Amino acid sequence: MHRKVKIDTGGKKWAPYSPGISVRDHIWLSGQIGIDAGKDIMAQMKGTLVKIDELLEAADSSKKDLVKVTILMTDIDDYGIINEIYGEWLQDVLPPARAAYEVSKLPAGALVEIICEAFRGLEVE
Repeated sequence: MHRKVKIDTGGKKWAPYSPGISVRDHIWLSGQIGIDAGKDIMAQMKGTLVKIDELLEAADSSKKDLVKVTILMTDIDDYGIINEIYGEWLQDVLPPARAAYEVSKLPAGALVEIICEAFRGLEVE
């Protein structure tokens, strides 16, 4: 039998959900937003990535284990800024598969939300 484990760093939640769930080496992170980091897209994007790093660390993982990322943004014109910050964050990590698209609204007035999936302990070829 496999166990479902909640991943949480104690941050503020906006609804009844788990920030992350792990089953064996598979990790799913709920959509993360960075509104507490600031009101502009740069601050929110950086704040969101910090939250993802913290959740992955709490799951004994890191961004190197990411396999799929979905980025939601309220303004597709922010795509360039989002890509620049995202690319810097990934640095020497093999980029995961990714989808990115514009949505009309996000929770709590966020400008960007990121959903992730990872497998703990992956080897890169």
